[in-house]
Amino acid sequence: MNSNEPLAYRMRPKTLEEYVGQEHVIGKGKILYRTIKADRLSSIILFGPPGCGKTSLARVISETTKYKFYKINAVTSGVSDIKKVVEETKNFMLNPTGKSILFIDEIHRFNKLQQDALLPFVENGTVILIGATTENPYFEVNKALISRSMVIKLNPLTEEDIYRVLKNALERKDGLGEYNIEIEDETLKKIATISNGDVRTALNGLEVATLTTPMRRRWLYSSNR
Repeated sequence: MNSNEPLAYRMRPKTLEEYVGQEHVIGKGKILYRTIKADRLSSIILFGPPGCGKTSLARVISETTKYKFYKINAVTSGVSDIKKVVEETKNFMLNPTGKSILFIDEIHRFNKLQQDALLPFVENGTVILIGATTENPYFEVNKALISRSMVIKLNPLTEEDIYRVLKNALERKDGLGEYNIEIEDETLKKIATISNGDVRTALNGLEVATLTTPMRRRWLYSSNR
């Protein structure tokens, strides 16, 4: 286990089968599920609250696609980064498919110039865009990009979804499995409840509780004790 990586990062799914929640768009038989499985993805924009699984879904796509996958953050990237992706995509030696997937986190932070620079390559299919945002893209993203993308709304995870993720984190060796933690279901359910649909918050809480408990007392008491 890489202890330098937060638990929330280590627990990100790699396959659709590991992905928890968002059954309304990623459930078996749904259009997004089928396009990812068939590796026939078109440009999409994912929007929803923090911790609902936007970046995790992008990671699943990166693990399953045959296309070269790039990831940039709109806060720290600019037009030059877009041009670099396009140049590498068009370089047959680096990318024989001539097409790539570009994941842009916080795409609403791209200004008009940056979005306009991206548009021609989304339009001609050189770049398959996956944009993630916590803001309503219909107000924050270029209408031309919106019209060429499938806009998908992700919901806050349910308490049941978060409970499943927490249980999985306690069992997986790359999670907290090596600690042999004993924890009551009621405690896990309370963590799931107070996280307000944000699985990252829930996992961070569980990790802090584990790492701050003395080794000889790695037993987490329920809230009513």
